[in-house]
Amino acid sequence: QVQLVESGGGLVQPGGSLTLSCAASGGIFFSIYTMGWYRQAPGKQRELVAAIIGSSTTTYEDSVKGRFTISRDNAKNTVYLRMNSLKPEDTAVYYCNAGVGGANYWGQGTQVTVSS
Repeated sequence: QVQLVESGGGLVQPGGSLTLSCAASGGIFFSIYTMGWYRQAPGKQRELVAAIIGSSTTTYEDSVKGRFTISRDNAKNTVYLRMNSLKPEDTAVYYCNAGVGGANYWGQGTQVTVSS
């Protein structure tokens, strides 16, 4: 069974930065998984923020393009989300996702709050 553990969330002022990490374990052959970061704000549906396929193919939700960067370290079974120029509307619980074929796994989420 694959386990995903997120870390790095917290409270940050508008314009600030955070880096989220997601460590995978459980016998996962990490490099073959598409890794994604999703977020869910109160009263809203969960949405895809960024995803990375293989080692370098990435996709981003329009509102975070140019501000967020997803990356992965296959040797550490870890995916990262670097978030710059944070805005109050980025406030949400951020979830890590790992997917390959029909398998899909989620972390428990980490809260990101952007507020002055």
